[in-house]
Amino acid sequence: MESSSREYTSVTKVVGPLIIVDNVAGIGYGEVVEVTMPSGEKRLGQVLETLTTRAVVQVFGGTRDLDTETTRVRFTGESMKIPLSPDMLGRVFDGVANPRDGGAPVIPEELRDIYGSPINPYTRENPRDPIQTGISAIDGMNTLVRGQKLPIFSGAGLPHNLLAAQIARQARVLSQEEEFAVVFGAMGITHEEAGFFLKDFRSTGALEHAVVYLNLADDPAIERIITPRLALTAAEYLAFTRDMHVLVILTDLTNYCESLREVAAAREEVPGRRGYPGYLYTDLASIFERAGRIRGREGSITQLPILTMPDDDITHPVPDLTGYITEGQIVLSRDLHRKGIYPPIAVLPCLSRLMKGGIGPGRTREDHADVNNQLYAAYAQGIRLKSLVAVVGEEGLSETDRTYLRFCNRFETEFVGQGLTENRTFTTTLDIAWNLLSVLPEDELKRIDLRFIERYHPAHRKGSNE
Repeated sequence: MESSSREYTSVTKVVGPLIIVDNVAGIGYGEVVEVTMPSGEKRLGQVLETLTTRAVVQVFGGTRDLDTETTRVRFTGESMKIPLSPDMLGRVFDGVANPRDGGAPVIPEELRDIYGSPINPYTRENPRDPIQTGISAIDGMNTLVRGQKLPIFSGAGLPHNLLAAQIARQARVLSQEEEFAVVFGAMGITHEEAGFFLKDFRSTGALEHAVVYLNLADDPAIERIITPRLALTAAEYLAFTRDMHVLVILTDLTNYCESLREVAAAREEVPGRRGYPGYLYTDLASIFERAGRIRGREGSITQLPILTMPDDDITHPVPDLTGYITEGQIVLSRDLHRKGIYPPIAVLPCLSRLMKGGIGPGRTREDHADVNNQLYAAYAQGIRLKSLVAVVGEEGLSETDRTYLRFCNRFETEFVGQGLTENRTFTTTLDIAWNLLSVLPEDELKRIDLRFIERYHPAHRKGSNE
C-alpha cells in the first residue's frame, strides 16, 4: 500500500493526549503513527484502539498546537521499534530514545519491538546467584538475586534517588569475568534530579557501563508509558544477545501509573481503585515479568523498580499491586530518615522471596542464613521493647531486655546506616552483623548453629587468635 493511501487529515477530536482519526482502513493495534502539525513539526504516536473506520491515537509529543482541520496523520504499518547496539553503553537518551547527550543517533545492529517477547515459563532459570549492592540492609537482610524483581517502596522527600544512584555505581556480580551493565530508566523526574544522576554517573565512572533513558517532569506525560519499555528492550538485548548481566533501575513507577490513569480518563474508561484503570495489574506485570534468566543463556535481567507511595500508604494501588507481582520489596522509613540514618531502610517490612536460594556457601558465606534470621528476631524484639518502654519506662525492664534495646539502636546506626560512598562486601556486612550480635548473651543466639558461633563470634575469634 502506498504511503499516501495511509495518510489522513480526518482528525475529528482531541482528548488530552489522544486524537480520534475517522474514515481509516486497515489500521492495526500498536501501529506507529507520524503526526504532522500545522507548523510542519512531526510527532510520533501509536494506535491505542482501532475500530472498523476509526482509530484512537496517543501522541507522544503531546497534542498542544494541534489543529483538527490541517493536521495530517500517517500510519506507518509498523510497530514501535528501538535501535540496539553495544554502542548504547555510556549514552544518555530521552524518554523516546532520542540522544540527549549531544551524540549521534545509535547505528543499529538490530531493531527490536519495544514490547518484547514473553519469556517461556519452561525456559526460565531459577534465580540463585547474588548481586552485591554494597548496601548492608539489602545484601545482609534482603539479598538481591540475578533475575529477580525487587522494588523499593519510598515516599516523597525520602532519599530513594541517592540510594538508586549508589546501587547503580556499586552493584556488581561476584565473578569479575562476567560483564555487568546498568540500564537506568527515569519517568517524570525533575531537571535537578536528572542533573544529580548524570553528575553522579559521570563522576564515578558508572556511566561507562550504563544506558540512561530520561523522561523529565516537563516532558509530555504520555511519553512515560513507553520509557520503561525502551529501557527493558535495551536490557533484553544486552542480556540475551550480548550475554551481559543487567540491572534495570526504573524510577518513578508511580509517575508511570499516573500517565496510565490520564490515558484511561481520556478514553472515558470505567475507573478502578482511586481512578486507576482496571488493567493496572496486568500492565505492571507486563513490565515486571520482563526480568529473569533463560536456561542456556549466559545473561540475566534483574529489576530494581522504585515507586513513591502517596501519603506513605503501602495499601495504595500502585505498591499494593506491585507487591503481588514482584518477589519482595525494600521499604524506606520516614522515622529512620528523621533520625538521620542513611539509607533509611525499614528492615522488618522488607522481604526478598528469592534470598534463600541466593545465599550460603559458594555464594555469600555459610553463616549468612542463620545470621539473617537472628538479626531479624533480635531487631523485632528490640522494636517491641521500645513500645513497652513508652508505657512502663526502661526501669521496668530486665537486664536482658536492656541489652536488646542497645542492640536495636546500634543495629539501626551501624548496620542499616552507612555512608553515601561506603561500599561493603558481603563479608564486611556479615562481620558487622556478628559484632552487633556479640552485644547479646550467647544463649540468646538461638537461631544460629553452634558451629557458626564458634567460628565467627568475635569472642571465639579473639580467643583463637591469642
